Amino acid sequence: MRELSLHLLDIVQNALEAGASRVQIIVNEDSQRNRLTIAVEDNGRGMDAETLARVTDPFFTTRKTRHVGLGIPLFKAAAQRCAGDLTITSQPGQGTRVVVEVQRDHIDLAPLGDIKSTLLSILLMADSDRVAADVRYEQRFDDRAFVLDTKDVREALDGVPLTHPQVRDWLEEFIAEGLADLRAQDAPPS
Repeated sequence: MRELSLHLLDIVQNALEAGASRVQIIVNEDSQRNRLTIAVEDNGRGMDAETLARVTDPFFTTRKTRHVGLGIPLFKAAAQRCAGDLTITSQPGQGTRVVVEVQRDHIDLAPLGDIKSTLLSILLMADSDRVAADVRYEQRFDDRAFVLDTKDVREALDGVPLTHPQVRDWLEEFIAEGLADLRAQDAPPS
């Protein structure tokens, strides 16, 4: 995949398919340590030790629609190419945690990509007729952070779905502004 955000989308889709009602995503860029960490944690059905041992095998999948599962193996290979790795911890009935840590300025590191559109897709996917999950997204750049938690948004909306066109438009604008503020340099004191 040409963007890290697409790997993120794949991991969250796996979490939602595993019955997660809560997904937490943390993207942390630490310029001092020169590290980029992406962590996705869910409360889905989790995996037993046998499944966990095979999850990075591209010829293993639990899906019935195809016989290969390339998402995790490709993400792991991408991490290892960039002086990093992918680790997965999971317990049946407890959920799963996927963590990727890489060298932030590695020449082979794919760009984070269109995180705004990816996050919006995740939020709308998690608020569909088929799935009902809360998503907490946190992106950090050194000492600054952008956080969005659909649990808080849902409480404020009092029953209006995230998929409502006006809510969707607001979410898109909120995410765009939050990510832009995250990258903006601190304003000089007045």
